[in-house]
Order: sequence, then structure tokens, then C-alpha cells
Amino acid sequence: MNRVLLTGRLTRDPELRSLANGKAVTQFAIATHDYRGGTEKAEYHNVVTWDRLAEICAQYLGKGQLVAVEGRLQTRQWEDDKKVRHWKTEIVAGSVEMLSGRRKKDYAAESAAEALEAQAGAFGAAAEAADGSDEASEEERPAVA
Repeated sequence: MNRVLLTGRLTRDPELRSLANGKAVTQFAIATHDYRGGTEKAEYHNVVTWDRLAEICAQYLGKGQLVAVEGRLQTRQWEDDKKVRHWKTEIVAGSVEMLSGRRKKDYAAESAAEALEAQAGAFGAAAEAADGSDEASEEERPAVA
């Protein structure tokens, strides 16, 4: 049986590509840690996701995020232009679970959007006050909730 279960943190943002046949593929790496004999050793694992899972990973995962990956090991081999043979072992993920919530970029984008909304609200209130100064006094204007 070829089955891999890993929990680790992304070392970089996922890279989404579309193949010529239209399939989506995402590649990223996760770091896992092994504690033995009082020392810590980091291992780095290449992960590949396909189709809808690839699109979801590209959209929601980011560097530093904690994930659980389930999949299978696959080794590819190829020859480069200089006729040198290369091997690469990867985890082809069947499922990826986010363990650390949303990525930092989402929180930053949300706060920026709220700040812009507050600025727009303040600018709109200032513009209304400037436009309506000769029409009605402050007491006569209806309250805006």
C-alpha cells in the first residue's frame, strides 16, 4: 500500500499552472519536523495537487500555513538536454486540510477593505455636510443610522 500522511507548514505559496489539456496542477512544499535524541531535524516534502483540489490550494493556502496532507508517493524520472538522468519523489495529494485557518494575506486584505470602507463613509459624511450646509441646519436633517 502506498499511502502518506503528513502534517507540516508550507515553505512557499502554492504555484498554480494549467496544462495544455486544461488540467490544473499546483506544486508546493511542506516542512515537517522530527524530534529525536533532543535534537530537531526538518524534512522538506514536495506536494502536487490536481484539478479542483489544485485550484482550492492555490486560492486558500499560503506560506507558513499548517496543513495535513494525505496522498501517495510518486517518483518521476527524466533526462535533461545534457542526457543527465534526474529523479524527483513527490507526494500526490488526494486531500489537503487547512489546520491553521485563513492565511495572513486574507486578514490583511480584510483589514484594508474595512479601512477603505471607513474612509469612504467619513468622506461621504463630509461631502454631505458640505453640500447640505445652505439647505438645512444640523437639527433639521434626519439622522442617518
